[in-house]
Amino acid sequence: MRIIFTTWAWPSHLYAMVPVAWACRTGGHEVLVASPPALADTAARTGLPVASVGHDVDAVAVFRQIASSPSPSPSPSPSAGGPRPKRGGPRVLGLLATLAEAMVDDLIVLARRWGADLIVFEPTAFAGPAAAAVLGIPAVRHLYGVDLMSAAGDFLRDALAPLRARLGLDELDVYGAATVDPCPDGMQAEAPSPRLPVRYVPYNGPGAPPVLPPPDGRPRVCVTWGTTLSRLDPAFFLTGQVARAIGDLDVEPVLAVTPGQRTLLGPLPPGTRVVESAPLHLLLPTCDAVVAHGGAGTSLTGVAYGLPQLLVTRLPDHVRHAAGLAGAGAGITVEASKAEPRVIRERLAELLSDPSYRAAAERLRRETHDRPSPDRVVTDIERLVSAAR
Repeated sequence: MRIIFTTWAWPSHLYAMVPVAWACRTGGHEVLVASPPALADTAARTGLPVASVGHDVDAVAVFRQIASSPSPSPSPSPSAGGPRPKRGGPRVLGLLATLAEAMVDDLIVLARRWGADLIVFEPTAFAGPAAAAVLGIPAVRHLYGVDLMSAAGDFLRDALAPLRARLGLDELDVYGAATVDPCPDGMQAEAPSPRLPVRYVPYNGPGAPPVLPPPDGRPRVCVTWGTTLSRLDPAFFLTGQVARAIGDLDVEPVLAVTPGQRTLLGPLPPGTRVVESAPLHLLLPTCDAVVAHGGAGTSLTGVAYGLPQLLVTRLPDHVRHAAGLAGAGAGITVEASKAEPRVIRERLAELLSDPSYRAAAERLRRETHDRPSPDRVVTDIERLVSAAR
């Protein structure tokens, strides 16, 4: 088979699909990653073949507006993400429709020229199922965490109506013929299409293992804030504040940052360790807990190693991911607006002292490990495409 994996230019959405994409590749199938130009270098570093489609859209501007304004705000301008769906719904849907419009024409041309048999798309990259519908080939959705789009069907239909009309599509199945799902059942919402459970195999980009001394008997706590929030506003990047808040606890804080984030940390308590550009899946096996922002990749990587998590949330999707983890008993959530140092310190102390959080995290780890490996899911995908033919 020839399989296109597609996403718009957000690295974490691509990273979630890399293990299954490589399983397809090592299983003998041709694989191609299709994304806007802004993601080309990041996609190339996965080692997979890459093709650029469409043009870049300033998604950061829209997310900055959402993060800064928790209540509904006026519709974003077309340059900032397109009109809102006519029936309302989450503000981000206008952006997702604009992203689909920016990619779909080139994606159709690429898939037709390359002879694609299947398009695998992450759940917010609607150019994928639209191109597949035009070409009459199946599309499979690949989640990167909690199914954020599962309850947005009616709103999505309105948001994507202009795209459907332009492409001559009476209907557009935004959920695909099946959903590859790496999220443990204990955290997940009900999927609107047949689910293909897969083991979450962490991929957090390339890098070397961090050089750290052996644990000294204190709980080692990883503090990380991903890459999204510091791009929106340095004030949203709370890693340094968290380190100062927990400085008097009997823990060993390890701050995982990018080189550009290091300057945002500010003064740090003695004994705080900082590692740069360390993929989380190489750091977390040495840790006992995670304090983070609630991003899907960070949360599921913590789950893969059975770590309880304290999640300080700001964006709506981070709230949903964190709620799934807390609902499973494996974490504690705090709204960013309420994340005073005292609250952070008390919640982390609770997370580390109450064994129920670690036990729940371990249950999620076992559930993750017991799910089918990516190579077994490739067999399911092969059957699906054969049936479609």
